[in-house]
Amino acid sequence: MTDLAAHPIVFYDGVCGLCDRSVQFILRHDTARRFRFAALQSDFAGEILDRQGRDRRDLDTMYVVLDAGTPTEHLLAKSDAVLAVLHDLGWRRLAAVAHAVPRALRDRGYEFVARHRYRWFGRYEQCALPPPDVRERFVDLVARA
Repeated sequence: MTDLAAHPIVFYDGVCGLCDRSVQFILRHDTARRFRFAALQSDFAGEILDRQGRDRRDLDTMYVVLDAGTPTEHLLAKSDAVLAVLHDLGWRRLAAVAHAVPRALRDRGYEFVARHRYRWFGRYEQCALPPPDVRERFVDLVARA
């Protein structure tokens, strides 16, 4: 797990069309290949969520795990997770402007989209399998191999 500590890990709803598009966006823009990914439905995500006192059945929240498997491991949730991703992808100005908005207000907007995401963006029957050229970045798949 120490290798993972060097990489932020994005936990996403594996059957959500919006979440899948978000992962594809990150993959396209993450030229440094920093981010790793795991579906919220995976055992890997569930173990970390349990350890952090979060409900593994809550599929409405995107998380970013920092320092996975270390004593300083922690989670960023909802709008904080989105802004951390944007910041790391180089969209620092946008992230800084959005950070000026109070978290409670940002999270309300996040929750509104989360409530309607399946209707607006669709839902898969099962988690989509990533293409072979990026599969090693999906830690829930690597852990099963």
